[in-house]
Amino acid sequence: MKDLCHSDALISLDQALANISSAISPLRGDEMTKLPIALGRVLSTRCIAPVDLPAFPNSSMDGYAFNSADIQQAGFSLTLAGISWAGRPYEAKLERGQCVRIFTGAVVPSGADSVMMQELVEAHDSTIHFPADTKGLQNVRAIAEDVKQGECLLSAPKQLTAIDLGLLAAAGIYEVQVKRKIRIAFFSTGDELRPVGSKLSAGQIYDSNRYSLAALLNNPCHEVNDLGVIADDKTAIRQSLLQASQSHDVIITSGGASVGDADYIKEILDEIGQVDFWKLAIKPGKPLAFGRIQDCYFFGLPGNPISVIATYQQIVTPALRHLTALSSQAIRFKAVCKSALYKTPGRQEFQRGILHQTDSGEYQVISAGKQGSNILSASSRANCYIILAREQANVDSGEQVLVEPFNLFL
Repeated sequence: MKDLCHSDALISLDQALANISSAISPLRGDEMTKLPIALGRVLSTRCIAPVDLPAFPNSSMDGYAFNSADIQQAGFSLTLAGISWAGRPYEAKLERGQCVRIFTGAVVPSGADSVMMQELVEAHDSTIHFPADTKGLQNVRAIAEDVKQGECLLSAPKQLTAIDLGLLAAAGIYEVQVKRKIRIAFFSTGDELRPVGSKLSAGQIYDSNRYSLAALLNNPCHEVNDLGVIADDKTAIRQSLLQASQSHDVIITSGGASVGDADYIKEILDEIGQVDFWKLAIKPGKPLAFGRIQDCYFFGLPGNPISVIATYQQIVTPALRHLTALSSQAIRFKAVCKSALYKTPGRQEFQRGILHQTDSGEYQVISAGKQGSNILSASSRANCYIILAREQANVDSGEQVLVEPFNLFL
């Protein structure tokens, strides 16, 4: 068997992403969902506004509604004709020389086209005095000022935000059509892994990867099935993969993606699927497997904890977003590195950093600590990746580096 993990055939992250993008297509299938549970789901068809927003002219503040034709530059007085409350409008037509007390969101009555802030007038019983230099046509929200009936309210695909839900509710839309959830199964492999809370024997470790993956997969667009830990047993791994591929769109494993004597994933997948094993030119996270088992996509991640997280964020996340037709362009920008960084040319590195912005607006970043692929504590302190190019060497304090805040996309 060829030892892919010790060959010189390193491929770049960009090449791996291009290979994956060309191999997968957005999932088919939609479903209806109600607004209370629609946050984070991906809209699959555009929403058309059924009404004007606003549906009627209304006041943007508490004050007095009047007709701008009554304005006199030296100041003027109008007779109070009534009150327009939010939800209880003043229904008569406003005559010249009159005004109405009005509250935020209340209907601006017919005959009025302006609202004066209440703090700027003087009220004496039913006489309201307006100051000099009063301006007309102010503080009134016009019909369809936000959205006109028949216009596109929300385009698709779009991951629904809290503001989107408010917009849909304002238009009276309670159900929307969204892309169905991605059905994802994941499990860890390894005889050394034990459940958290159990007693460890010599050479055993707790299975931390499943907890990290479960958290990373916690997304409204995902339907996730944790299959637990599968021992280094060919029959058990083969059965788990075949069964999962029957009812899931994606399978993700951690561990066994190398080609050591006890890493059976490659041998099994050669029998039951079409899977490529790559040696990536990135650090952390060199060994990776990607392909299909029947109609199910497969991602075989490394076993080291930080390698699992980094390859998930840099490879699996863009792929899953692609499956729901979302952009996977992460936000990256330059920052001044205030730590000296060690870097050997040969692989693109995703070092974990702590990013902040100074009072003057400059972005600065420091190393989060030790960068080993087994060091979870430093990554726990981090809020970004410091991305160092493949052929880049050491970084001196004060140099600019490329940073990528965690979990932000354009």
